[in-house]
Amino acid sequence: MASEKTIVVVNGSPNAASRTGHLLDRLAEAAARRLKARVERVNLSENKALLTRFSREELSAEEEAVFRRVETADLLIVGAPVYRGSYPGAFKHIFDLVDRDALAGKVVLLSATGGAPLHGLVGEHQFRPLFGFFRAVTVPSFVFATEGEIDAQRVSEGLAERIERAASEAAQLLAATSLQVAAPRPVVVLSA
Repeated sequence: MASEKTIVVVNGSPNAASRTGHLLDRLAEAAARRLKARVERVNLSENKALLTRFSREELSAEEEAVFRRVETADLLIVGAPVYRGSYPGAFKHIFDLVDRDALAGKVVLLSATGGAPLHGLVGEHQFRPLFGFFRAVTVPSFVFATEGEIDAQRVSEGLAERIERAASEAAQLLAATSLQVAAPRPVVVLSA
């Protein structure tokens, strides 16, 4: 009997009630429905003390458990609000403390919210390179939502379709991916 899959949602919004949180909830529901998985959440708004930690050695047992959840998830769903073409530094700081090899081969569904459609470029220019560093497998569809597409009560028809497509891609990747990504090898430089 296969063990239950775990989806960990990482919400990079500093606000407890946000469009980013609503988007992540919708993505998690869609993915969990396909995977019959348990959903756990890591909300930056509830873990602001992590922003004062600069190494894993400084973490309390409860704080360390947050990172273990991220590192051991079967599927990560991450999202953050976009401002001036990038994710918040606080969101990046969380991933600065994640073990560099822990996400290798892990499926990650990327999302963001922003005020203008142009901010949607953040997926390719900021999010994918960050998770590429970790050698994670990112879902092809990046889900970006503008202010007019989502609030606490509704999502637009187009956004609902993008959510379902991304959740389907994540489930397919998770089912097909049992990648054994090799740890990086040190580069040997020979001098003449």
